Amino acid sequence: MLLGASLVGVLVFSKLVLKLPWTQVGFSLLLLYLGSGGWRFIRVFIKTIRRDVFGGLVLLKVKAKVRRYLRERATVPVLFASTVRRHPDKTALIFEGTDTRWTFRQLDGYSSSVANFLQARGLAPGDVAALFMENRNEFVGLWLGMAKLGVEAALINTNLRRDALRHCLTTSRARALIFGSEMAAAVCEIHASLDPSLSLLCCGSWEPSAVPTGTEHLDPLLDAAPKHLPSRPDKGFTDKLFYIYTSGTTGMPKAAIVVHSRYYRMAALVYYGFRMRPDDIIYDCLPLYHSAGNIVGIGQCLIHGMTVVIRKKFSASRFWDDCIKYNCTIVQYIGELCRYLLNQPPREAETQHQVRMALGNGLRQSIWTSFSSRFRIPQVAEFYGATECNCSLGNFDSQVGACGFNSRILSFVYPIRLVRVNEDTMELIRGPDGVCIPCQPGEPGQLVGRIIQQDPLRRFDGYLNQGANNKKIAKDVFKKGDQAYLSGDVLVMDELGYLYFRDRTGDTFRWKGENVSTTEVEGTLSRLLDMADVAVYGVEVPGTEGRAGMAAVASPAGTCDLEHFAQVLEKELPLYARPIFLRFLPELHKTAAIT
Repeated sequence: MLLGASLVGVLVFSKLVLKLPWTQVGFSLLLLYLGSGGWRFIRVFIKTIRRDVFGGLVLLKVKAKVRRYLRERATVPVLFASTVRRHPDKTALIFEGTDTRWTFRQLDGYSSSVANFLQARGLAPGDVAALFMENRNEFVGLWLGMAKLGVEAALINTNLRRDALRHCLTTSRARALIFGSEMAAAVCEIHASLDPSLSLLCCGSWEPSAVPTGTEHLDPLLDAAPKHLPSRPDKGFTDKLFYIYTSGTTGMPKAAIVVHSRYYRMAALVYYGFRMRPDDIIYDCLPLYHSAGNIVGIGQCLIHGMTVVIRKKFSASRFWDDCIKYNCTIVQYIGELCRYLLNQPPREAETQHQVRMALGNGLRQSIWTSFSSRFRIPQVAEFYGATECNCSLGNFDSQVGACGFNSRILSFVYPIRLVRVNEDTMELIRGPDGVCIPCQPGEPGQLVGRIIQQDPLRRFDGYLNQGANNKKIAKDVFKKGDQAYLSGDVLVMDELGYLYFRDRTGDTFRWKGENVSTTEVEGTLSRLLDMADVAVYGVEVPGTEGRAGMAAVASPAGTCDLEHFAQVLEKELPLYARPIFLRFLPELHKTAAIT
């Protein structure tokens, strides 16, 4: 503001008082601008204008397409139908476990049989069916079939057991639970406490004695169902598609709502931003109950016609062999996977593949260059975003260590910001006017995204639980009277606008590719230890990604049957949530941080 006023003053004085010619006036203004630090802006402009214009064009393209689909009341199944018409006999999905290949026509037929079967069973648009299954082609066909009918799918983390699993089924109000035969034991554990009206359907080969009483075998029922598309439900592009469960600060997973438009825009931003091609083949070994595997990965198949190779679980020893076998050109990752691959002994296969892009998030700067150079991957397509957030980021030009960028010269195009916070409490720091204070380059802050419900790229769909929504929304962030989504993550921006992930704060930490709720783990441990005071937090372990769980337990006697405790813990918490370290203390003083 001060620099602008000075330039205007010089212009008026030079022209009206000194009566200098325009060439000299312009030269004077340029000298003042550069002498006042304007050279920094020019440097930023030259280095980032190409990146920023490309990013702006991607946003405009995706926004235009979303608006078009909103007008047409299109849905993901409608967009998939267009893909099927373009190339019905192209391979859509390959399941590595059995080498099963489905064409787009076959995926369309399977999903239509799912829709017809559920419709015959009385499910209608707006009803919910839970899906509890490991990765395979059927997973995609099942939720896509539900979407064709307008039934909302609750995608349940296969690591969940007992109370957490029961909670997901109860809060979603599911009328049916479709589970893979590999998850039968987990369903048996909670069967007695489930609503008797909940239909149980098992997918895959199984023995009647291994599943709960009353379970039906889904496979032959689908074989007998019609494979034509059922009547199109009156659903729109902003209606609910499915739920993805994230770690909850209240002690249980919370269901993030994914609407049809969110599914499309996440998949499309990745496709156009990272310059993907319809003939690319994606290697997807991430869980399909999370957005990275099911939207960023599978979305390229359903929306853009790519072939996706699905693996049940990540295998460091088989990773590059699979890529060679299936001619993959894009691989998906999370940071932990990259480190596991680097820890493998060198092999010929790791450089004989055709992979041109690694797509994912969490790749740390310390191993970024080693990963891309050792495995000869030309492009690392790092992105940032939570299932429910409206401030996703993309590193479109492979800037080492960055998870994305925000334009320094066109910041108004994409209304996101880093704002100052107390990093211990994550409390927003506000100025005298009550509005949040934006961070300067080099200053860490919480990432926020302005909420504009009428804007298809800025809307916030939130969670099933309204209380969870309230905790993620703040007022008076960019200006008085507005609302913004709080990411809960601390990032830092450099002079060129590149953003770098600092840490996950608040009541969660990340381990084994999953977000761990400290509240959930504390509650479970306290119950198992006769209501002892427990504090759970994440600690850094050299050579690993994320933070390992540390549990501090108040135990004046300092005694505990660790072997029995470990056995019980296996049944109560998923592997990624079990504490790696235990500290027994005479008493526990809970503070903002325990060191």
